[in-house]
Amino acid sequence: MIDPRDPVESAVSDDEVIARVLAGDKASFEIVMRRYNQRLYRAARALLRDDLLAEDLVQEAWVRAYQHLGQFAGRSSFSTWLLRITINEGLARARAGQRYSEPREGTDAPGGRMDRFISPVPDPEQQASTSEMRVLLEGLIDRLPDANRAVFMLRDVEGLSTSEAAEVLSISEENVKVRLHRARAALRDMLMARVGMQYREAFGFLGDRCDRIVKQVFERIGD
Repeated sequence: MIDPRDPVESAVSDDEVIARVLAGDKASFEIVMRRYNQRLYRAARALLRDDLLAEDLVQEAWVRAYQHLGQFAGRSSFSTWLLRITINEGLARARAGQRYSEPREGTDAPGGRMDRFISPVPDPEQQASTSEMRVLLEGLIDRLPDANRAVFMLRDVEGLSTSEAAEVLSISEENVKVRLHRARAALRDMLMARVGMQYREAFGFLGDRCDRIVKQVFERIGD
């Protein structure tokens, strides 16, 4: 029984895993599934804006990938090939109306959604704060236009290069840059609108600190 989380197995290249699977070692497919599940989920989530629909899309993408694994020619990376399968299926579902205009609530399962925003620091207060920020960011990202959201998810969340994102989405690199710029600008504007004027209260110098300085100054000038 292969354990895809074993350090030795996790170091196996995609090409070697593919060769194993094509040779009849179906169990090895789990290695690449665990390797790219989050990447495919984030791409699916960017398209469908619904956790359960995104999970279903990822499952379908993996099934299609397995069925057509022999067609992977290696002209691009395996992860790019997987993303293109996911994106194409997701776009077809979106066109068919199989997504909600607003994301569902209460479907934020552990390990799902955008775990990159979860802090590794085991401090309860920091974890609570980071969790709130993650939920805020996810909500704002969901409000981006579909095309810009997909680019943002691939580039800034998953860390794909401009050329990789362009290949996955079948658009030009210049188009990727434009959409990413618009997504970042929109997120910045939405964050500022959400925060409002609260930033003016940052680094306040009232209350005890102000009293303490006044007291200390008068003690010194009184001498």
